[in-house]
Amino acid sequence: MTPLAQLIEAALFAAARPLTAEELCVLDPDASLADVRTALEQLREVYDFSQHAIELVEMAGGFQLLTRPAFAQALERAQFTVRASKLTAAALETLSIIAYRQPVGRSEIEEIRGVSAGGVLRSLQERGLIEVVGRSEALGRPLLYGTSPMFLELLGLKDLSDLPRAEELSIAIQPARPLTPDAEDAAAYVPAES
Repeated sequence: MTPLAQLIEAALFAAARPLTAEELCVLDPDASLADVRTALEQLREVYDFSQHAIELVEMAGGFQLLTRPAFAQALERAQFTVRASKLTAAALETLSIIAYRQPVGRSEIEEIRGVSAGGVLRSLQERGLIEVVGRSEALGRPLLYGTSPMFLELLGLKDLSDLPRAEELSIAIQPARPLTPDAEDAAAYVPAES
């Protein structure tokens, strides 16, 4: 492994968030962006080839060292990981509206959900999952919200294009159809006499 790859590995290990290739360039003033990308690929290959328990993952516009999903259950059982507090149903609804409609204003969110969204928006901002991305041209110039890099990191997404398409979601949330016999089967069915 090259010295630059080792330096990048140390930085990624120490960082609490994904680091961009541009940020990693400051580690070595003589390294170009192409050199950093080559070192990142070398690092990824080392972890994959040697079957390490960690992997180099590209997410939220940067790179991060994470444990492989195969070990998640054992680590969770041992309670070695810090579990983030769960989001309420209202927060999840609001976050999904923002993710799929951004930039979106509070009034549009409230229209879709049918309830006030002020407290939920404040909570999501405090957690760093959403941020103000601009102002609308509508009367009063209300704030427009969008997801933050922390949102991408939490979901393990490279960028917003990795979100499931809306059509995929509508299929996934449809209730399962009850198993009913076909009309022919129903006509042939005769209950047993008791």
